[in-house]
Amino acid sequence: MTSALHTTQIDAWRMSFVDDKAARLAQNAVTKTSINDIALDRAILTSIDTSMSVQLDTWKVSNQKKSGRCWLFAGLSFLKTHVINELDLEWFEFSQNYLHFYDKLEKANWFLTSMIELADRPLDDRLVEHMLHDPAGDGGQWDMFVSLVDKYGVVPQYAMPETESSSATNAMNHNLMTLLRRGARDLRNAVAGGKSVDAVRQAIMGDVYKLLSIHLGTPPTSFIWQWRDKQKAFHRGGEMTPKQFAEHIIDVKLDDYICVVNDPRATSPYGSMLTVDHLGNVVGGRPVAYLNAPADTLRSLVRKSLEAGRACWFGCDVGKQFDRTTGFWDARLFDYEGVYGVDMGLTKAEAMELGETAMNHAMLFTGIDIVDDKPRRYRVENSWGDERSDKGFDTMNDSWFDEHVFEVTVPKADLPADLLAALDKEPIVLPLWDPMGSLA
Repeated sequence: MTSALHTTQIDAWRMSFVDDKAARLAQNAVTKTSINDIALDRAILTSIDTSMSVQLDTWKVSNQKKSGRCWLFAGLSFLKTHVINELDLEWFEFSQNYLHFYDKLEKANWFLTSMIELADRPLDDRLVEHMLHDPAGDGGQWDMFVSLVDKYGVVPQYAMPETESSSATNAMNHNLMTLLRRGARDLRNAVAGGKSVDAVRQAIMGDVYKLLSIHLGTPPTSFIWQWRDKQKAFHRGGEMTPKQFAEHIIDVKLDDYICVVNDPRATSPYGSMLTVDHLGNVVGGRPVAYLNAPADTLRSLVRKSLEAGRACWFGCDVGKQFDRTTGFWDARLFDYEGVYGVDMGLTKAEAMELGETAMNHAMLFTGIDIVDDKPRRYRVENSWGDERSDKGFDTMNDSWFDEHVFEVTVPKADLPADLLAALDKEPIVLPLWDPMGSLA
């Protein structure tokens, strides 16, 4: 049997297409109009409204602009909700650029440390090759966020505002990757030659710090904290370091939170702990850890958090069945199968195994609509600015949740007893290139 295409097969497919009136009608439409405009199910679109029975947000959304910092924006928005409520503020914003700087610095050190550890492996080793592909990208995970806050604290946005490069990271990232790949070469040569690797690593890290400072500015070591509340009363907290500010301003214990994921593959049984080999940012920081559970468990934990007045950080595959203009998600929002006349169905496990899906974006649940004691839809704070959807807040139908939500961050105290006990289990270690190793 040969797999080469023959003209007789192509001719048969051509004639079949010509005889298919629905396919020719679809061709007429799609060659003139965007496939999403054709496939958008208007019945679903018009059935969605943005009202919620539980809505927490009273603040404006942020804008990550041309960067991949959604996980930092979502994490800091989670903390921001507590600050706004505690201090009775109209508005408050942490500096995303401050943590972005230290995330890049720590990721560079993480990468170089890994290159020393893996120096005896060939460059085409799968792990080495994977790490070289993106040594210090913008993405991250919940535990990486916690590691940064624990080590460096936080600052208000005015203490380290956005720069051109924090809002558009491509050029900075390109040059940083070049610098780090050169560092990988020098470290591998040092190991092969029996030379001191620490001196080489320190020299490269000095160059990294300089590059980041040029692009992002120099992080403050202290600043004056003062604010005005909703009643226009003025308050001054005085001069603080970022660590002191975090201790003063953050009233939630991040160590009490766990990332609960939904990985339905047979290799990751529900009730198990998962981790990913060589995934992280801060050497010596909090390891990336996931507790695997059914989608219904994630759903109930999100509901519990929101009804308790707590916003919920989550990660998903953002681009699936999503209309960016309206900000609506629904499992059947776009009827691609109807347009093409072909079956495109995959289970979530199959989609993960075949490279069709992985978590790629983090946001914040800020509302939920409960009907007949069941979640109908969710309100989502995105970080793409306020000129779209409901002033930047999106709306997710519950039908979308099971297939495309991958992880939620909740207090350990909210876990049912069996999952709480699972936190002490030895984690299953997944390779870095596994879908669960993807970064938001």
